Amino acid sequence: MAERLVEAGGVVGVCLGGSRARGTHSPGSDYDLGLYYRPPLDTAALRLLAAELTGGPVEVTEPGGWGPWVDGGGWLTIDGHRVDWIYRDLNRVHRVWQRCQAGQFEIGAQPGHPLGVYSHAYAGEVALGRILADPRGELQALQEQTRLYPEPLREALIGNAQWEAPFILAGARKGASRGDAFYVAGCLFRAVGLLVHALHAHARCWVLNEKGAVQAAGGLPAAPADFTGRAHALFSSLGTTPETLAAALDDADRLVAEVCGLIGRPHLDCGSSR
Repeated sequence: MAERLVEAGGVVGVCLGGSRARGTHSPGSDYDLGLYYRPPLDTAALRLLAAELTGGPVEVTEPGGWGPWVDGGGWLTIDGHRVDWIYRDLNRVHRVWQRCQAGQFEIGAQPGHPLGVYSHAYAGEVALGRILADPRGELQALQEQTRLYPEPLREALIGNAQWEAPFILAGARKGASRGDAFYVAGCLFRAVGLLVHALHAHARCWVLNEKGAVQAAGGLPAAPADFTGRAHALFSSLGTTPETLAAALDDADRLVAEVCGLIGRPHLDCGSSR
């Protein structure tokens, strides 16, 4: 399929991503294929190929059809297997990678990503993916670069968590005093997300999205004891009264302080980022 995809105008290469690329998949996991392209993308050719592979019409979007970061593609079912085609504008990926090397990142709103898309996920996808088709070798060259986690990005993500996580929890106290569980839960989610990204950055490991990220962070060298259990407990015991909300924030403050103290120490690599 990958060899057929690169025959479509604009498609530069195809990369297997997600759990199947990392070997953490279950039998029912989707096959996520990143279609790295440069405009203009021949979506008509992609629709014809999708129809041929599935045996019927399939909706294949134009670029931008799914949002600003996961910017389109198609959901296919082939021989009983779910196969997702996911567009990636290769020019944009290169720009993001350049910014990563300068210690710059942004967080964009995207349907299906409640924490937001951290821009450096683009680089991580290339670093951790399995290249299936790459006629000109461009993805291979980029993968070799992205497998070395940039020190400026590492420092930026750690520094961001060290100030923003305590800041957002302090702001959550106002909502807790009013019994505003919705607001407090959102602040807790954001704070834990910051810790997850900081722990991964400290270990020079790419994190791609929210799914399974807390559990993965708990296995990193700098993670406090039972980080995963403590982070999940913040939400399971939240409650709706000012007292229970304040207690959850107390636990969160302790977890943030512990993580921030640990990630300030000399680091250990996770081993999967190089």
